[in-house]
Amino acid sequence: MDRLIYLSMSGAKATMQRQDALANNLANVSTNGFRAELQAFRAVPVLGSGASTRVYALESTVGYDAAPGPVQSTERPLDVAMQGNAWLAVQALDGTEAYTRAGSLQVGPDGQLVTVSGLPVQGDGGPITIPADASVEIAADGTLTTQVGSAAPQKAGRLKLVTPEAPLTRGTDGLFRAADGSDLPSDTTARVQGGALEGSNVSPVETMVAMIAAARQFEQQMKMLQGAEQRDQGAAKLLGSQ
Repeated sequence: MDRLIYLSMSGAKATMQRQDALANNLANVSTNGFRAELQAFRAVPVLGSGASTRVYALESTVGYDAAPGPVQSTERPLDVAMQGNAWLAVQALDGTEAYTRAGSLQVGPDGQLVTVSGLPVQGDGGPITIPADASVEIAADGTLTTQVGSAAPQKAGRLKLVTPEAPLTRGTDGLFRAADGSDLPSDTTARVQGGALEGSNVSPVETMVAMIAAARQFEQQMKMLQGAEQRDQGAAKLLGSQ
């Protein structure tokens, strides 16, 4: 009886965790550059002094979907969509270098180029500063050219673009980093599309179908628990009548 309880309980808990991941994906269906989380079940034996006949089913996030999202033209000079497997380097709140595919940039009050969430954008030579009242043009290689009025155009820097050879890891802040925590080298061959943004690669229809399937699976696990309880009550009544 306890085997059935372990099976149903751990299965229901893993299914709830899967629902959380799917709900997070669905909530970010309109987030620029978002990468959908992938989920998988894994079996973990229950350790103890007896035989290892009890196994938990655990939900694990195996990574993210690396497929590119749809690119939409915005014609905004500070919008960039990374092409291929290129990522934009930014400075996270903890001061470390992190990477994102969200290319909606803006100029901060101090003239520094930042993301929409206020994170400084990294250039090949450090943070990028834009002169006041300057128009900005971003080339395909990430080079920023500014022009103030009728003055001659000036190069303001180049976006630091990286192309990871191994999959990145997603942090709790939603940014991505190298698996070993090191800073990736700049890739001079990486390219961006100016005046465009990459959307989320989450499919709303597929995510909704997966959520419905997970809800049905959870209901099935709960029915197994209820069945185990009913059989336990029946056995207790049978023993009590003797």
